[in-house]
Amino acid sequence: MKAVGYQVNLPIDNEASLQDITLDKPNAAGRDLLVKVQAISVNPVDTKIRANVAPESGYKVIGWDAVGIVEEVGDQVSLFNVGDLVWYAGDLTRSGTNAEFQLVDERIASLAPTSVSVSQAAALPLTTLTAWEMLFDRLKVNTEANQSILIIGAAGGVGSIMVQLVKKLTNLKVIATASRPASVEWLKQLGADQVIDHNQSMSEQLGMNDCVDYVVSLNNTEQHMPEVMKVIKPQGQFGLIDDPSSFDIRALKPKSVSLHWEFMYTRSMFETDDMQKQHEILAKVATMIDSGEVKTTLGEHFGAINATNLKRAHALLESQKARGKIVLEGFND
Repeated sequence: MKAVGYQVNLPIDNEASLQDITLDKPNAAGRDLLVKVQAISVNPVDTKIRANVAPESGYKVIGWDAVGIVEEVGDQVSLFNVGDLVWYAGDLTRSGTNAEFQLVDERIASLAPTSVSVSQAAALPLTTLTAWEMLFDRLKVNTEANQSILIIGAAGGVGSIMVQLVKKLTNLKVIATASRPASVEWLKQLGADQVIDHNQSMSEQLGMNDCVDYVVSLNNTEQHMPEVMKVIKPQGQFGLIDDPSSFDIRALKPKSVSLHWEFMYTRSMFETDDMQKQHEILAKVATMIDSGEVKTTLGEHFGAINATNLKRAHALLESQKARGKIVLEGFND
């Protein structure tokens, strides 16, 4: 089968950073589905793994968002049948979506939405799970209260779906941040109640301190912490998903702020008792898409799934100038 992989951690402008390769087609067993991949999207985690995690042997295939057709099921599979169209965000510890065929545990996949194209659907699984788990499993937001949430770096993949989920499923006021005019307009289209610039003083733009119930930081958390501590209410909830090089938790003490870290792969990595919750979340959001409540966060379509196009996608993500998600479709040359 065709795939894209690497043998050495290299900068994305190096010719060998990602390569077109041929691998053996895997077989399904146990609770695994063998999926014929139709479309994928690229996430910041792809660039981090490519740059920092070396293969144990041979080539490493990455990628953690896909839509595809179930070609084969393991002997313990009960949720799907051959021929089903599924979507999922995969497992960090297994071979990724940048391949014609992939094995995925049925507990972290669901039937894909049918009202959008496979490329539009592929933009959503990983970011949807991250956003949903942050909101409802980590922060445990009060869906009925007239409170507020500040989403820092909201124009990217996770923020784009988080804004929509908050607007559809809670009564929270959504304050989103963005620094470019196109990103500001994007967030307004998605339903943000207010958009401010995270490169300027957020407390000054909001006009007061101690005014936000929940804060979610999606990137550059270390840079934003002083302003976060100004605007968050005493006994507020603070969540993050990135990897700050340093993080002084003592800053949270004066206001008794609760800290929540969201890592979408935790359930699959540790096969937690509630691992199948990801199946349920994706199924719920697929229904929301098909009913028109949530729209795709596809930003750019980069063409076929090959090394050249994936390198372009990685480069754009590393520039931190992407808006929405980058999607690739099919394994044509």
